[in-house]
Amino acid sequence: MSSTSLKKLFSDSMIYGLSSIVGRFLNYLLVPLYTYTLVSSGNYGVVTNVYAYTALLLVILTFGMETTFFYFANRDRERYDVVFSTALSLVGLVALLFIAAVNVFIGPVSRGLGYAEHPEYLRIMATVVAFDAFQAILFAFLRFQGRAWKFASLKLLFIICNIGLNLFFFIIAPKLAVARPEIMQWYSVDRQVFYIFLSNLLCTVPITLAFLPELRLLRVGIDRELVGKMLRYTWPLLLLGLAGILNQVADKIVFRFLVPGDEGDAQLGIYGACVKIAMIMAMITQAFRYAYEPFVFAQGQGKESKESQALVMKYFVMFTLLAFLAVMAFMPLLKHIIAPRYWEGLRVVPIVMVAEIFMGIYFNLSFWYKLIAKTYWGAIMSAIGCVVLLAVNFIFVPRYGYMACAWGGVCGYGVCMILSYFLGQHYNATNYPLKAIFGYFALAMILFGAMSLTAQPGGWQTLAINSILLLVYVAVVAFNERGMLKRLLSRKANR
Repeated sequence: MSSTSLKKLFSDSMIYGLSSIVGRFLNYLLVPLYTYTLVSSGNYGVVTNVYAYTALLLVILTFGMETTFFYFANRDRERYDVVFSTALSLVGLVALLFIAAVNVFIGPVSRGLGYAEHPEYLRIMATVVAFDAFQAILFAFLRFQGRAWKFASLKLLFIICNIGLNLFFFIIAPKLAVARPEIMQWYSVDRQVFYIFLSNLLCTVPITLAFLPELRLLRVGIDRELVGKMLRYTWPLLLLGLAGILNQVADKIVFRFLVPGDEGDAQLGIYGACVKIAMIMAMITQAFRYAYEPFVFAQGQGKESKESQALVMKYFVMFTLLAFLAVMAFMPLLKHIIAPRYWEGLRVVPIVMVAEIFMGIYFNLSFWYKLIAKTYWGAIMSAIGCVVLLAVNFIFVPRYGYMACAWGGVCGYGVCMILSYFLGQHYNATNYPLKAIFGYFALAMILFGAMSLTAQPGGWQTLAINSILLLVYVAVVAFNERGMLKRLLSRKANR
């Protein structure tokens, strides 16, 4: 990997991380807001459940067209505008058909999903996910052009708008309802869940207007021959995406069927709130993916590309394990993100974070089949992982509740990770530094075990011990990677 390419990757990762990590951090403000102000944990369970459906639907409505766009646009850079226009038109048409279908069949759909009394939840979120699917191709176009700053700005604008509206609905509006009831007759505390979804809709739709310069490329039209090629390439990615997203949200979707009624919603609310603490790992992997995917496609399948993948895999594991230990070390502080009534579910956090690490490794390993156009392997592996996850949930959730959901994620992603590694070594072998990766993982687990065993009732003693253990990890990594650090420092000194 050339120093220029590596610098470009890290630079873009930092900017994309601004939208992902800072954005997710700002979204954390909504977690205490919801858990402290919602009248019950069951209400947060409903929010968790509906957002799980929207995540699944977003994958269906984009049907792998983001990756397909990158593949074809990089193969024919002179006609990238045609590729973009074709991809956006296909996704836009599917999104329009979806909104129409939801409104026509809203009755049976809302009854089947358990929301017969609140079909408006599904109408609102169906509109949101349709706009999100359309915007996904627009954001992919920004990544293709390397316009990371516009990407980050629009992502943050949405989040800030959403936080502002939620603060109004949950803090300002209740006070106004008491002080000025004559102008707040529309407000009701019983509609808290509705206001959450409404805020999302009011912020999603206007973001599309910021893409007016990019939307002008729709005039280029659709290449019918290209449509066929793109659909043939993308359908395995759709299956891959479905299996992948089900690995993330299937537990939150099936939970209400396995543990029905108010008890199910309450448990799901606790699980959903505690999972938010573990989502720092998702922030890191998402920021990494935004920069890494177009970077790998641009490099192709050469020796340098494989060396880059191996090197970046080691760095990814190093830093995600550091994040894991940091969250565990400062859990006495981080737990206050959610209300005390949700703390009984904090034991799922380390399990979910390990599952997220496995997912990130699986993503890094996935490029072997994307680069050689054997995307069906991704669908097969993710489907197997999804079956494992669902099996764990169906067998153990009725007995162990949301703890089974957490372990299901570890099992599902673990199977995907192992399968992808061995198949990748067969089809497109890459020399990953397994000794270093396993070493760092073992060290992190030993230190985590020490944190758990030395935990004290008093907060400051635990924080002090955990901080020392965290520094041990940092010191070991710094010593082992001292060669890399010396090169980086010498490069800075020569500027």
